[in-house]
Amino acid sequence: MTQLQDPQIITHDAVPTAVVRDQVTMADLPGLYDRAFTAIGPVLEEQGVQPAGAAFGYYLSMPTGSFELEAGLPVTAPIADAGEVVASELPAGAVARATHAGAYDTLGESWGALVAWVEEQGRTVTTRMWEVYVTDPSPEMDPATLRTDLFILLDD
Repeated sequence: MTQLQDPQIITHDAVPTAVVRDQVTMADLPGLYDRAFTAIGPVLEEQGVQPAGAAFGYYLSMPTGSFELEAGLPVTAPIADAGEVVASELPAGAVARATHAGAYDTLGESWGALVAWVEEQGRTVTTRMWEVYVTDPSPEMDPATLRTDLFILLDD
C-alpha cells in the first residue's frame, strides 16, 4: 500500500540553498546528513543568513548505486561558499509534488507511485528530485507520524 498523499503538479520558484554535496550510496546517507547539518548551521550564523524552511535532500542523479546528492537547508539569501558548505538552489519549473506519510524506509515506494502518477498525467519526469523533511525525526517518535514532501522536476 502506497503512503503517497495528494499528488499534484505545481509551478515551483527557485529557492536559494546552503548544502553539502557529495557522491554517495544509500548506506552513506545518514553520514552525509549528519555532516551537512553539523556544518551548515555555523556557516549560516557566521554569514547572518537564516534558514527558510525544513531540511531537504536534493538528488542530482538517480539514486541507484552511487549518486550525487545535496543535503541542506533553504535560506533567506544566497550564501558565500565556506569549506564544504556551498551555495546552490532548488530549481524553478513545473514539478510534481506529493507527501509521503510514514517511515523513511518506504520512501522508495512513494517515489515509484509519484512517478507512475506523473506518467498517468501524460507528463515526463527528469532525474532531478528532492525530499523535504517536514517532520524532524527523533529516537522516541513513531515513524508512522513522519511526513516528507516529494518533488520531481518535470521535463515538459
